[in-house]
Amino acid sequence: MTIASRLLARLIELPPADTQDVIVERDLEVPMPDGIKLLADRHAPRGGGKLPTLLVRSPYGRRGLFGLLYGRLFAERGFQVLVQSVRGTFGSGGQLDPFRNERADGLATIEWVKKQDWFSGELATHGASYLGLVQWAVARDAGPVLKAMVAHVTASEFRSQTYAGGAYSLDTTLSWTHLVRNQEKSPLLAQLGAKRKLKPLFKHLPLNEVDALAVGERVPFFQDWLEHPEPGDPWWNAADFSASVPEVTAPVHLIGGWYDIFLPWTVNDYAALRRAGRAPYLTIGPWTHGAPSGMAAAARESLVWLKAHLKGDRGQLREAPVRVFVMGANTWRDFSEWPPPGVQTRRWHLQPGRGLAPATPAASEPDRYRYDPADPTPSLGGALLTSDAGPRNNRPLEARPDVLTYTSAPLERDLEVIGPVRAELFVRSSLPHTDFFARLCDVDPSGRSINVCDGLLRLVPGQPQAEPDGTLRVSIDLWPTAHRFLAGHRIRLQVSSGAHPRFARNPGSGEPLGSAKTLVPADQAVFHDPAHPSALLLPVMG
Repeated sequence: MTIASRLLARLIELPPADTQDVIVERDLEVPMPDGIKLLADRHAPRGGGKLPTLLVRSPYGRRGLFGLLYGRLFAERGFQVLVQSVRGTFGSGGQLDPFRNERADGLATIEWVKKQDWFSGELATHGASYLGLVQWAVARDAGPVLKAMVAHVTASEFRSQTYAGGAYSLDTTLSWTHLVRNQEKSPLLAQLGAKRKLKPLFKHLPLNEVDALAVGERVPFFQDWLEHPEPGDPWWNAADFSASVPEVTAPVHLIGGWYDIFLPWTVNDYAALRRAGRAPYLTIGPWTHGAPSGMAAAARESLVWLKAHLKGDRGQLREAPVRVFVMGANTWRDFSEWPPPGVQTRRWHLQPGRGLAPATPAASEPDRYRYDPADPTPSLGGALLTSDAGPRNNRPLEARPDVLTYTSAPLERDLEVIGPVRAELFVRSSLPHTDFFARLCDVDPSGRSINVCDGLLRLVPGQPQAEPDGTLRVSIDLWPTAHRFLAGHRIRLQVSSGAHPRFARNPGSGEPLGSAKTLVPADQAVFHDPAHPSALLLPVMG
């Protein structure tokens, strides 16, 4: 045991180590069918024999904090761990083409593992984000050697996150491109300087130039993402493993965060396993994508899950398959399934005078605002990849003239919202190409407006179809949540037409995403009357 591993284990509250003596075999060469060799490090207790093997495949390197967290800490607690750098990263051969080689390379790696004299015949996978997608890439076809998985803040396909609601996730894609293109040159400086470097680039048009401005050259995979925006585009098939999820038989524990960029698709994977008759576990905490508290919780949960399914040690495995953190109440709740039994959907209607209430709205004129893509409505907190993510006071955002707010009276009693949230809005726009963004907030007695969950929908001509009177009925998924609105607090719905750069601004011109430069303002109207009962749909407990 090193001083660093002892300190990290204490910091993330892992149980005591089984051994202090761990060997590390560096730069093992794992051959791929096309002749490329991928490098891996093997961590194992000295003299431990044929222990179960954990496979961790990553684009972020094998040494330092990463090797400590995913390698040594688990080796000290009774596992062998093979940490492998994916194609084109940290000495592994070939070129990084994100997501698209992970099935073939992962299965070839498993075949190599099965031939090693140290392999016991028991394999498991775990890891976060990209390290989760690579698990899904091989999960169906790994064979009976795969005994368990833990997939943290991730999903079985990344296309939906890349185009969440139909809009390009500019903050995530450009930030990640900058990270992977600079991490081997100077990892710390790449991360520390990213925010300052990228901030002006988020405003640049056309988008197909920003990768070169960020890293000094055009990045093929970034260009590919821009050039394939349509759902159902077969280009994404090589990176989409969602169809195979129901066929995965290994026990799966899914871990997500309420402010994580992959949350809805983590929940989708859970639902697909449930429909197939599997028994997955689901844990969702109050975390952003890279929150240290979330990573620590995932390490603890992974250890419990892996010991239960590879070593038969089920003493720490909880009974309830679903555990979620209820924000507002700041407590964990256990359920038999997700969404929880007993949830009922309640409609809170937008009211004249910017109110929000269960009653059907009275006759009234619509509320109007202008969205100008030259001064796009900014993102403030929420599900971002960067450190700006999470809950934030939205008062500065709500003061903008391009943001409408609809607020309830102070609640007479606590209201617990647990499940998927949705907004159904009747709107009209001066443009056929436009966006609508909706956000649920909790307003405390002091007036602080804290974002709970949100979502965006990009409109294109004919989608959705216009109502007979010319209005559009749009349904916006505001992502799942678990939140208790306390007595005396107010419920607020924001409506706007952007959250830039989390979602690339809609130029309004209908030009192709990558080459668009013309910016056209949109005049928007939101209706709330008996014929147009715009509403916030809340999943209420009890």
